[in-house]
Amino acid sequence: MYERLLNKDKRPTHDELASYCGKNAELFMSLHTFLSGELDTISEIRFPYGKEYGWSICHRKGKKFICDIFAENGSFTVMVRCSTQQYESIYDNVQDYMKNYIDHKYPCGDGGWIQYRVINSEHLDDIKKLLIVKCTLKSKTKKK
Repeated sequence: MYERLLNKDKRPTHDELASYCGKNAELFMSLHTFLSGELDTISEIRFPYGKEYGWSICHRKGKKFICDIFAENGSFTVMVRCSTQQYESIYDNVQDYMKNYIDHKYPCGDGGWIQYRVINSEHLDDIKKLLIVKCTLKSKTKKK
């Protein structure tokens, strides 16, 4: 379960990526539409990090990376890097499932990476909260 599309030689379409998500295909397309429409991101299908990750839809706002959405058999995973400030801004308003991902993020600079698996509409709601913050809240940078 949760296998990804790993054949680099066969570039999938948006519909094929969504279809691969099975019962969560509608949530996959809902997130893609939300990012493209409401958050005004630009997307591209890519094979970004090698054969362990597989195909994704990458979303950017201008040149700023927002997230990669990896289609999986029966679900999908959103890979995103946020600052500590961005994570803290939503922490009290998300489910324990999201809090666990934030608490165990892969550290990187001020903040870190999460690979957030979406398997129901509540998970989708929480990742949308984080992506709204990612697109709108600027990180505070320390001046030297």
